[in-house]
Amino acid sequence: MIKSDKWIKKMAHEKQLIEPFCENQVKKESNGNRIISYGVSSYGYDVRCANEFKVFTNIHSAIVDPKAFDDQSFVDVRSNVCVIPPNSFALARTIEYFKIPRNILTICLGKSTYARCGIIVNVTPLEPEWEGHVTLEFSNTTTLPAKIYAGEGVAQMIFLESDEDCEVSYKDRDGKYQGQKGVTLPKT
Repeated sequence: MIKSDKWIKKMAHEKQLIEPFCENQVKKESNGNRIISYGVSSYGYDVRCANEFKVFTNIHSAIVDPKAFDDQSFVDVRSNVCVIPPNSFALARTIEYFKIPRNILTICLGKSTYARCGIIVNVTPLEPEWEGHVTLEFSNTTTLPAKIYAGEGVAQMIFLESDEDCEVSYKDRDGKYQGQKGVTLPKT
């Protein structure tokens, strides 16, 4: 069953499901400027992107290998805007820290504002009892440079509840990305 805004608010307050938590949908900055929305929606939570990015580059001719990841395959960027080169890729993280309950699986989908610009957001499912900052993967599928805005909405989390607890949770099996903070690179 998909969980509603009422459930998300209750879990955020009682179980620290999402921290920091924004109880309403925010569409404008305090100065009145429009932003890409974040916060609680009808059946999900729109997360924000932090200002730390890892943008993939080929300046060192590194090979992207998930079993032997070379940190020379990206450049670190700390900024309120990240420009992803054409047909390229960047990693970022959410501002929000998640603590997923044992009977919940969380799916992430990109926001339509970015999708309509050719920017794809990918996140693997947040498994039962996983916790941490979510590492976000952005693909710029266009032939033009593309901007990502820190502090604004980038993706929506959908919470799915099972009618029973899983036998083995992410925490039980000591998952390698448990408790991650910051932009987390691949591990084997």
